Amino acid sequence: MGIDARAADRSGNRARRDVSRPGVARRSRPVATPGPADQDAPAALPEPVTMRLDGKVALVTGAGSPDGIGYATARRLTDLGARVAIVSTTRRIHERAGELGVIGFVADLTDESEVGALADAVAEQLGDVEVLVNNAGLASRASPEVLRPVAQLSYDEWRGEIDRNLTTAFLCSRAFIGGMAERGWGRIVNLAATAGPVNAQPTEAAYAAAKAGVVGLTRALAMEMIADGVTVNAVAPGTIYTAASTMAEIKQGLGTPVGRPGTPDEVAAAITFLCSPAASYITGQMLVVDGGNSVRESQFR
Repeated sequence: MGIDARAADRSGNRARRDVSRPGVARRSRPVATPGPADQDAPAALPEPVTMRLDGKVALVTGAGSPDGIGYATARRLTDLGARVAIVSTTRRIHERAGELGVIGFVADLTDESEVGALADAVAEQLGDVEVLVNNAGLASRASPEVLRPVAQLSYDEWRGEIDRNLTTAFLCSRAFIGGMAERGWGRIVNLAATAGPVNAQPTEAAYAAAKAGVVGLTRALAMEMIADGVTVNAVAPGTIYTAASTMAEIKQGLGTPVGRPGTPDEVAAAITFLCSPAASYITGQMLVVDGGNSVRESQFR
């Protein structure tokens, strides 16, 4: 099923949220003064250690490619019992939604009004989002990464990389954290990359800066939401083989300690673990998925 989030507010049945003035509805948490018998008691009972997400509403952004990380993540979340919505900037998302049996939306996630319309549309179709995977922003054939030295990088190119890789995660997180906090449970997983937080290559300053920013956003938001039962983590893929991979990237993957590029499904496995109740004691972390490439000191032969 496919829906254009840009038209989500035309029915008149729902008041559009003002995403430029977000209000985080916090749960009221009783404050108790511990007595002598309570000194050694745990603060709260842990969640069941399970990967299942039965009945949870999940939104995966940037899921338009059939061989991308977003698509693989949506498939895994569906298999775990979640009710899934996916979104991309083009109408091809409707094909992906049909293949997965989920709901698809079209929206420009760098535009805060369209993010607000998306939030309303998902709520109307599935309910309040409890699991958010901010995958939008990774390069594709239609929107390739800008590779240019800083001295030759235009301001518009810089802003474009920052907006699609960092601003999207900020706007989408801001749109849903209020509901997660009110319900006392939520999962946010942001897609970073090894480029920026771990290493960098010449000509990719804008992308590296944006992905490093994703990790900073992840950690700050994790601390803001920790008292409300919401965890926020990041996954940083290395060289992953997708339809958008260049020959140079594929060769780079062959040079990893594992001896091959990673797959979208391997990254999706890490993402979905962090989305699950089993990851309830993990927050503010970055999980690197790169075949050991970032920890070695020399090339393996």
